[in-house]
Amino acid sequence: MSQLLDGFALVAQFDVLVAIFASAVYGLVIGSLPGLSATMATALLVPVTFYLSPIAAVATIITSSAMAIFSGDIPGCLLRIPGTPASAAYTDEAYAMTRKGQAEMALGIGLWFSAIGGIVGTLSLMIMAPTLAEVALNFSSFEYFWLALLGLMCATLVARSSPVKAIAAMLLGLLFACIGMENPAGAPRFTFGMTDLLGGIEPLPALVGVFAVSQVMRALAEAEPPPIPRRKFGSILAGQWTMTKRYPKPMMRGNVVGIIIGVLPGAGADMAAWVSYAMSKRFSREPEKFGTGHPEGLVESGAANNASLASGWVPALLFGIPGDTITAIAIGVLYMKGLNPGPTLFTERADSMYALYIIFILANIIMIPLGLIMIRLAATVLRVPRSAIMPVILMLCAVGAFATGNNLFAVTLVGFFGVVGYVMERNGYPVAALVLGIVMGSMVEQSFVTSLIKSDNSLLPFFDRPISAVLSVITIGALLWPVGAWLVRRMRRPSAA
Repeated sequence: MSQLLDGFALVAQFDVLVAIFASAVYGLVIGSLPGLSATMATALLVPVTFYLSPIAAVATIITSSAMAIFSGDIPGCLLRIPGTPASAAYTDEAYAMTRKGQAEMALGIGLWFSAIGGIVGTLSLMIMAPTLAEVALNFSSFEYFWLALLGLMCATLVARSSPVKAIAAMLLGLLFACIGMENPAGAPRFTFGMTDLLGGIEPLPALVGVFAVSQVMRALAEAEPPPIPRRKFGSILAGQWTMTKRYPKPMMRGNVVGIIIGVLPGAGADMAAWVSYAMSKRFSREPEKFGTGHPEGLVESGAANNASLASGWVPALLFGIPGDTITAIAIGVLYMKGLNPGPTLFTERADSMYALYIIFILANIIMIPLGLIMIRLAATVLRVPRSAIMPVILMLCAVGAFATGNNLFAVTLVGFFGVVGYVMERNGYPVAALVLGIVMGSMVEQSFVTSLIKSDNSLLPFFDRPISAVLSVITIGALLWPVGAWLVRRMRRPSAA
């Protein structure tokens, strides 16, 4: 109890409270701008942490990342342009609710369930850190291969169009993921002699291009859509308690999925959002409503986003293993401030650990009032003429792309993927599956090749390890599910006749 009180005392210091508030506002703004991710928001804060106390420095990383993950939902909902990669999984669903005049409900769901997910994820960090970390340490390249492959199968589960087109789009994403020399052989592939392609295709320019630039192109080519029903933005949180009681299972499932995926090194909120949205559609009683503005998928994936963010700190704090890119940055800050990750951190610096738990909970609590203000400010976008907002979006895309690598080639990539996204959508191919292939492609290849090297080209370890065997059954089941459903329908049709 004394260590908990010491933790409260550390957080209650003036510089820590100022750092929490300032980084919260900063994270909300950065996350809501297309092309600027939560990872970038935290990376840009690192120079600032040099001048802060240890607790204040870590507080800026925790708070800004939590806020950015949530606020990435705002442009996705209002403009169909995800602010962060974690928002891409359910952008179409949220935008469909906006077109139905339910923008405030969609944004309220994102805000409310992100806060709940963050708090649940923090409780898991406090209670189950050693156990979860032990499970994560049992994951080798064999398990990561099946996990990444399961993530790719989400392309067929979340697609509203033909599964064949979804798989084709995913395979195109995998092809783009092969570009560069960041492969097990270290050999340049599909670079065509261009040095700019040696580093491969970053997911962020592809994401911005296929969602944002293609949206601008559609605005140029197509007539103005029917106006979104004009209505005053009332209480954004109105009805969220009803949603909580209506969808308790999706909410808890999203929390659990987010916690489990977050604790796995290299997974993070992006994969948690994709997997949880796909699971929501698979287990829903109304799967046909997904893609038409159905809140159930937003509830589950919104809860998973921030739950994975907190649980991603488990391997980071216990073993110095980053759960995602954000915790990789955080580990550097921890070492710089003398809070060296490891089991002794929980015994020798227990007050600092309690302070981190308190900061996580505090960040998710203040997310609600600050998020409400941000949503109300962003809602004015709905009343701006399209001819005025599209050039601003295009400029933000260019600035965000340039900021990712400080080179103009990233801006060119954004334009290229804008054309690709426009052509794909005109022909009914889901661009979300393309992005998923780019994000997961390198993980699938690296895990598969590494596993074959370790097993001397034997495939048996992919199936005889306990966790790997379970994941393989789930993945193969997800792959064969559409075929099985088609066969069942074919068998029932003659009997019905």
